[in-house]
Amino acid sequence: DHVRVRPGVHTPRPEWERLQPWEHYLARVHAYALVNPRAVFALESAAALLGLPLFGHPRHIHTLDVGGTSRAYGDVRVHATTDGVRTVTDAGISTTAVGETSIALMRALPLAFGLAVGDAALARGVGIEELWTIAGGSASRRGSRSLRWLLPRVTADSESVGESVSRAVIEWCGFATPEIQTQLNVEHHTYRLDFFWRSARIAGESDGYGKYAGDASTATAALIREKQREDRLRRHLAGFARWTLADALQVRPLRDTLLAAGVPLVAPPRTALLTTMSRNPRSL
Repeated sequence: DHVRVRPGVHTPRPEWERLQPWEHYLARVHAYALVNPRAVFALESAAALLGLPLFGHPRHIHTLDVGGTSRAYGDVRVHATTDGVRTVTDAGISTTAVGETSIALMRALPLAFGLAVGDAALARGVGIEELWTIAGGSASRRGSRSLRWLLPRVTADSESVGESVSRAVIEWCGFATPEIQTQLNVEHHTYRLDFFWRSARIAGESDGYGKYAGDASTATAALIREKQREDRLRRHLAGFARWTLADALQVRPLRDTLLAAGVPLVAPPRTALLTTMSRNPRSL
């Protein structure tokens, strides 16, 4: 009748099965906090609690030990640090602050996923100067090369994980760099475009399905509005492309969609970087 979330912590099976797969990891973190109330969570564990993006189901629970020693036991990884790391506490659970959590993940994750985390941090109000300061103030050199690629590219203008990941794939495929979140006036309507290749007059949309949520009438109305919007844009543009996060993660569907829409290629593909999209080694 119950599921063991971790030793000493169980939950009724119906409640566990009602959780979405990505919520299971957050439940694991809360279960660890119940039996280790003084823990300071870091990396993916802090991200889960802070609402930053996660990719897959992280393998480990991550905690921080300032001035201690790194160690591992079971599914727990304790990370020692000598840096002065800021922490925040909410409802009795402590985590590294959003900026510190983001930089730590940007050092460790595949680049496209790190870009999504950095974008999310800026959208949460963390300043880019703050991220540079945190990165420069760490004694660790791990992931320095990743940060040198990521920090000049992060932006608060990206509105979803799909948009962030797509930006990396678009660059690595060799496409021209698009403008993001550009406003375009057509037929007495002002629309904001996720991606816009102005010289080619091509728009791109990274689709999420949250905007179609709700009851049947609400979802239908949203679909009608989106169809009308796309029809108006298509009448005034040379090309229009639409794709999902899954398309970006698989690379080829996004690449083929952009080629079909006429987006120009301006550089050879970065094959080695594109292969990093296939999996996140830090997750199951």
